[in-house]
Amino acid sequence: MFDNNVFKDGTCRNVSENGAVTGFQLETNITYYRGIPLSMVEYIRVAVDGVEVPTEEIRISVDECDWFTLKEAETVTSYKWEYGEPLYIRVLREGGLSSGKHRVKLTVATRTAYIPVPLEGIKEREVVIA
Repeated sequence: MFDNNVFKDGTCRNVSENGAVTGFQLETNITYYRGIPLSMVEYIRVAVDGVEVPTEEIRISVDECDWFTLKEAETVTSYKWEYGEPLYIRVLREGGLSSGKHRVKLTVATRTAYIPVPLEGIKEREVVIA
């Protein structure tokens, strides 16, 4: 039901800092009709070519300036993920994704008002890294 909002097409790319590729990043839209504070992100899972990324390697941001681990995000109430705005998901991985095709699966679950269970969206895409 919400899967079309997850893992925006064309957003998976390697990221560099100080000239070195430090990981890869992708974007998702919220699977709800309104914004939520980051503390209401229940979980995020990323898998590459069938291998789950350790949670400790995942960072999230609403502005690409301030990044939070998923554990830190549990208490972040001052940053709000707004409806229609992407959540940036970064995976810390030296060298990022190798050149070529990869199957990347993103699972995003959020807690929301009025719904007693987390809303989960899952989307898997084939991505090409140049």
